[in-house]
Amino acid sequence: MLTCPICTAPLAEVDNGVACPAGHRFDRARQGYLNLLPVQHKNSRDPGDNLAMVEARRDFLNAGHYAPVAKRLAQLAAERAPRRWLDIGCGEGYYTAQIADALLRADGYALDISKEAVKRACKRNPTLTWLIASMARVPLADASCQFLASVFSPLDWQEAKRLLSPGGGLMKVGPTRGHLMELRERLYDEVREYTDDKHLALVPEGMSLQHSETLEFKLHLANPQDRANLLAMTPHGWRASAERRAEVIDQVAPFEVTVSMRYDYFVLS
Repeated sequence: MLTCPICTAPLAEVDNGVACPAGHRFDRARQGYLNLLPVQHKNSRDPGDNLAMVEARRDFLNAGHYAPVAKRLAQLAAERAPRRWLDIGCGEGYYTAQIADALLRADGYALDISKEAVKRACKRNPTLTWLIASMARVPLADASCQFLASVFSPLDWQEAKRLLSPGGGLMKVGPTRGHLMELRERLYDEVREYTDDKHLALVPEGMSLQHSETLEFKLHLANPQDRANLLAMTPHGWRASAERRAEVIDQVAPFEVTVSMRYDYFVLS
């Protein structure tokens, strides 16, 4: 199932790690994950989200603010009943763990390029195979998965297609144009518009959209730390001015903001 990130040969369990026939070996970290991101595949010394972003997202999600998003994702995954699945860009594992709870009989894999994220993610469910790896070079065999999840994450569409077996599918979850609109209006003089279905033009031949839905609800953030975590886990944490961010965090009244998510499921024919 796992493949060598250097030569693409199959990886087999050896001692406290994995190795391929060519002798490339990767030890399992004490936390339980495998680092399958060779130095030559890194774009920087520490790619992916840094510690501050990972911990802000962990604390915000653990507080339950996006629980409806994860619950619906788990329901949609369970309806597909895959034998093997992968969360691409799993972050600190909040959504991954809930998919795993819904797919107890399936083999689960999860990867992220951020070491800080995966170190924390693998604590959520030790039965999954947690990987530090590139989503552009996923170290899994061709046609090995029946279900892929991509939540708030960039995606290599050709790589996703390679991983899916015929009839399998990709669930892509991401924000609509109305997501966090009240926050964006507070942070910027002019709110930048974006098209939330532009990814449809990237879908490769052989994959088609089978299901699409939107989930929307309001958050009432009374705790300043929750507001600070929300900012820190999004690009608004560095795009917006420090003054505008402080106004949002320090306001006395609870801050109400819209959560709006789009779920698109693409099937490989």
